[in-house]
Amino acid sequence: MDRPEFSLISPTFGRPAEVEEFLDSLTALRGPSFEVILSDGSPLEDVEPVAQRFSNRLPLTFLYEKNIAVSPARNRAAASASGTWLIFLDSDCLIPSDYLLAVQKGLKDCPGDVFGGPDAAHPSFTLLQKAISHSMTSFLTTGGIRGRSVRTTAYRPRSFNMGIRRSAFDTVGGFSDLLCGEDIDLSIRLEKAGFKVCFFPEAFVYHKRRTTGSKFFWQVFRFGAARVLLARRHRGELRLTHLFPVFFLWGLLGMLLAAFVWPKAAVLLAGAYLAYFFAVGLEGAMRHRTARLFVLAIGTTCIQMVGYGCGFLANVWTVYIRGRTNGIRL
Repeated sequence: MDRPEFSLISPTFGRPAEVEEFLDSLTALRGPSFEVILSDGSPLEDVEPVAQRFSNRLPLTFLYEKNIAVSPARNRAAASASGTWLIFLDSDCLIPSDYLLAVQKGLKDCPGDVFGGPDAAHPSFTLLQKAISHSMTSFLTTGGIRGRSVRTTAYRPRSFNMGIRRSAFDTVGGFSDLLCGEDIDLSIRLEKAGFKVCFFPEAFVYHKRRTTGSKFFWQVFRFGAARVLLARRHRGELRLTHLFPVFFLWGLLGMLLAAFVWPKAAVLLAGAYLAYFFAVGLEGAMRHRTARLFVLAIGTTCIQMVGYGCGFLANVWTVYIRGRTNGIRL
């Protein structure tokens, strides 16, 4: 087979049904040539049978090492890839059939070395998945850094939808030893090395994310904790947007305290939170055209803000007060 233009790489760890949906979406891809590499660390070896069922439908390579971590898994897959471009995707994503065509067009419009695209909620997703997607992509919750409109000067591609020219990936040494936030760390190192970063708004993926509130909480908790490590490793990478969940959490605690010692202040804070929640819920309901998203979007936004804020503060305590440079266990 001729050398493909794109190597689509995904680390997997269990969840074979999820992997099957991911691979099935890749069978419909149109456009330039590609290969698929799954780098699996599942302890039960339950993903390989799924991969074998697609061996006649996709140019698929399956790599297995029991309990391999996500960054070594990606680096291992990259080492075996033959494409000019490495595209990192998460296995909980569904890839639109015209994804590579959008990437191809993006590379013509913005010929760079690194690119990323947004994520979206597929119409088939559950209401909770749509609410989580809204909380993770809305300008009101994340400043739009994961949505379809970003300032490229502040944009950091993430590994659920991240393309890197093979030569650039090799130059910076691939993914680092961080257990969370490793994709943002790689984006920063690529930019510092002088590689051009582009954002392709039409090259989106459908990202399922976590399917329960508790799983979502611990996911964003890890994101908050990782942000402290990233700020420590890369000076100037902590922005006001990253601190918003911390202010949100402090405001909630302050409102509860003020209810006992300064009721008028508590009422003012409560009014501000209600206005914010109304805006978030209304945007979610309008985006997905269902009133049922109004309450769910408010709930997932609360989980996101509190989880991220708790993770951030936990690692500030661990790193800067207790002096553990690696932070809490992620």
